[in-house]
Amino acid sequence: MTLRDVALFLSFLVVLFLYRRSRRTTSIANVRGPENTSWFIGNLGELLQPQAGETDFRWQSQYGGIVRFKAAFGEDRLLVSDPKAVQHILHAPNYRWERYKDIRKRSMVIMGNDHRRHRRIMQPGFGGPASRALVPVFFSAAATLSNAWRDLIVQSDGQSRVFNITPWVSRATLDAIGHAGFAYNFGAMENAGNRLTQVYNNLFADVFGSPSNGTLFAMSLYGLLPLKFLAFLRDHTPGKRLDRLRALRKITIEVARELVEEKAREVGQGKGNKDVMSLLVKANVSENEKSRLNEDELLAQMSTIFTAGHETTANTLSWTLLELCRHPEMQKRLRRELQQCIASRENKTGTLTAEELESLPYLNAVTKESLRYHTVAVHIQRVATADDVIPLSEPILALNGQHLNEISVQKGQKVLISVCGYNRNKILFGEDPHEFNPDRWLDDPKTIQDAASVGVYANLATFAGGLHSCIGWRFAVLELQAFIVELISNFEFSLTPECSRIRRELATVMLPTLEGEIEKGVQCPLLVKCVARDKD
Repeated sequence: MTLRDVALFLSFLVVLFLYRRSRRTTSIANVRGPENTSWFIGNLGELLQPQAGETDFRWQSQYGGIVRFKAAFGEDRLLVSDPKAVQHILHAPNYRWERYKDIRKRSMVIMGNDHRRHRRIMQPGFGGPASRALVPVFFSAAATLSNAWRDLIVQSDGQSRVFNITPWVSRATLDAIGHAGFAYNFGAMENAGNRLTQVYNNLFADVFGSPSNGTLFAMSLYGLLPLKFLAFLRDHTPGKRLDRLRALRKITIEVARELVEEKAREVGQGKGNKDVMSLLVKANVSENEKSRLNEDELLAQMSTIFTAGHETTANTLSWTLLELCRHPEMQKRLRRELQQCIASRENKTGTLTAEELESLPYLNAVTKESLRYHTVAVHIQRVATADDVIPLSEPILALNGQHLNEISVQKGQKVLISVCGYNRNKILFGEDPHEFNPDRWLDDPKTIQDAASVGVYANLATFAGGLHSCIGWRFAVLELQAFIVELISNFEFSLTPECSRIRRELATVMLPTLEGEIEKGVQCPLLVKCVARDKD
């Protein structure tokens, strides 16, 4: 029997089981939602194929803060954007709501006590003091990008140049995570052809962008298979998307092993400190089981840091610059604040401290608004590990005409937290949640102050919250702000004609692509001009 025969047989058994399961009545059957359009993929095409957030916002407006939709094989799931419901799920104690296996995840899903152990080991490397100490490293990486752009602009006849900014900032943030997290120079800015830069180039767009119905069906089916069999299929099934994932896994593990060997030598010589890499290596050789990472765990964590540490920041920065182009008065206002701060410093340099970054009102307002408005990680997945009752901020109309103030769910119920829906919820952000408006943060909205605590930053859901909140959120915010300061202080950004075709591509993370040219990958073409300097 061939591998293909085994896969087909197992797939048949899975589909038969799912068909029978889909005929059962669930506890959420009274919750309204869109009509099921396909037993094989449910409403997944409607949710995941349009631009990021488009369907979330429409369903939220039509049905409220909790929506029942169909996943593949008739499975009922909930799309959640109600603030109290999101808070309840993310902050549930004792891992009552856990992450679940997904074919799109790039590394193992760590749960329960293992998750506690990993977080305890890594927390010192991402805490407040450690992140604040890395601000000069972030500014150095941003300055390398700034110098490269300035050199190319000077060579241009018109003293301005169009850059596809996302690949550039992706390389710069890859170098930033290399220096900050691992005390290592990846050399992405100096050599665009190095192996890490190449493997990450358009990775998300190529692998996860524009999923067909067949791809959604396959992803749903694979996600139900045993982990060992799924790993076997991942390693042996042909296909361009899987080829990219295999190349990513191979190269990131190669680089991770090289870094581990080099750092282990330093730690052995007593040179290691509290950077993330040193903490991981020390955990790998620890004799204490409660503070130890095995090799697979170590390499998986490093692979996750490689990806999450630069791609999310690069895309958030791209959307921020695009929004400042769409609102040139905001860009000028931000530049004035930055220039005044730099001019008041004794050394007149643009390398600000963490304290100075935190003291700039409009910079922080722009940062919060960008993380709210352009949510790069659009969805968070959770599954109930026990029966539960989800409270609501506002009642929703049920199918039987009643108004529900809470939703009872059974163990095993899967939900999709709509981060973009929460971040644009009228309950929190008033009547203009779909407008980019940094001024809303200059006096923290009372609705945000009074809301249940959800997120670790500005009460946004962008970095999640609770036990599974993003451990590197301080790192990410300070890195983003360092790049904003460096680039806005030195350059004027303007829209190009192509900007009217930029779409919010949902590819696990939200990417800028051009309508009609999605196959070309990430594109955010902006006109960049050097800022005129005052002559003393």
